[in-house]
Amino acid sequence: MKKINILSLILILSIIWSCTDLEEKPLGLLAPEGFFNTEKDVEAAIFGAYGRMASDPYWGRRMSFCLMYRSDMVSAGHPGIPSQRIQIDNFTNDANNGMVTIFWPRAYDIISAANTAIEGANIIDIDEEKRNALIAEARFARASVYFNLVRLFGDIPYIEAAVTDPEAMTDISKTPESEVYQGIIEDLEFGKQHLPNYVKYRSRPSKGSAATMLADVYLTLENWDEAYGNAKWVIDNAAMFDYALEADYQDLFNATKQDGMKEHIFVVDFLGLMNGGGSEGDDVWASMTGIRGSDVQGWGAAVPIMSIYESFDKDDYRTSVSWDTETLIGGVMTPYTDFPNEKRPHIAKYSRFMGTSTSGLRYTDFNYWYYRYADVLLMAAEAGCEVNGGPNAELEGYVNQIRTRARNAAGVMNTVPEDVTSGLSKEDFIDLVIEERRIELCFEAKRWWDIKRRKLGQEVFKGPNSIEPQPNFQDFHYLLPLPQDELDRNPNLLPQNQGYN
Repeated sequence: MKKINILSLILILSIIWSCTDLEEKPLGLLAPEGFFNTEKDVEAAIFGAYGRMASDPYWGRRMSFCLMYRSDMVSAGHPGIPSQRIQIDNFTNDANNGMVTIFWPRAYDIISAANTAIEGANIIDIDEEKRNALIAEARFARASVYFNLVRLFGDIPYIEAAVTDPEAMTDISKTPESEVYQGIIEDLEFGKQHLPNYVKYRSRPSKGSAATMLADVYLTLENWDEAYGNAKWVIDNAAMFDYALEADYQDLFNATKQDGMKEHIFVVDFLGLMNGGGSEGDDVWASMTGIRGSDVQGWGAAVPIMSIYESFDKDDYRTSVSWDTETLIGGVMTPYTDFPNEKRPHIAKYSRFMGTSTSGLRYTDFNYWYYRYADVLLMAAEAGCEVNGGPNAELEGYVNQIRTRARNAAGVMNTVPEDVTSGLSKEDFIDLVIEERRIELCFEAKRWWDIKRRKLGQEVFKGPNSIEPQPNFQDFHYLLPLPQDELDRNPNLLPQNQGYN
């Protein structure tokens, strides 16, 4: 692996979260040799990485909604919202787009905290098993960020050492995409070996979390054997990891029921009204998707167009969970046709049961999953079909588990969706799985990754059956531009990604 020191002026001063369920107790993270003395010190640094994930610049809004807008499932709401969101949505953004220039440095903040934790684990006097478990957790956090960055930008700086000399940041260059992926795989393989089998709080990773992300990495790289093997290993060991589908799909989106949820594999955990000084704890998913002008004071900033709503089967329980077609306005239940602003159904997954929040639906109690067990079942179905050259009863069964759960409408069994029809061709079954992902994982920041890795852009944005037509889309839009302010500070990061010059 190429080893380079650092990216830009990344501070090692992070908010650090210091108890098992990540209740905030901020500490300053100093140079490794001046801070790390015990196992708890290293844990604190790891929690600092998690704290930076659970923030507005990263998973609270900027990165997550960049992914949402980029897909064919979420529109930029009303025309009065900031232009940077509209540009991401309609593929007119340039390298100065404010969403990208904000989440890029935050991503490297998280990486810096993880790298510092790794160095700290190597400094302290601790037995090898515990040391490896701490290093594995930090490497998992690092891999999760790099996996997002490499998919979004391609070649990027790969940093695997703690920040010690800010001057060394001024002349680094990009690492080839293939080498970044190799680093991610090495981190996750280490995690699969050294992380615990079971964790109560899914905001910390287990062996199953590492294997799940490995399956996703290999799915992205079209290494179907490894993708299927890792997903199947998680499924076969689900009891050991305490993974299972929740009985009621609605419970997945109820913040009061999420702690300890079996379906969660790895989550970014927000803690209600608790927040830190770098936008930590600032979660605006409910605000962004909530209904503007309603009694709950949403912003209406991410509202799918009608054709997207119409693409959902109204007899599928997941539709009623995922969409709000009416809301209280002035204490009166009002249909979407009479909403005061965007007169169309809105996303319901995050504003309906967000737990504690401020006015404007901010600072919620939500746990946002990078992965949940349904995702693993669908990854295994897709990769397995590629390996086998077609579906079989096992792979159909993975999809049917999800559809069986979907038929349970809060204890009332429906007939929709039906089980998978046997005898489908390889192509038809893969199309079915991708569509099942679109419905099951809708509005969970997953759809863009499926469009990108399957190269569906021309079809879903310009094809005759596109549900959110985007005539500006071109194939170079599978990558975002490198932030212009980073290029201005360090010309060694040139050239800019194709299409953005």
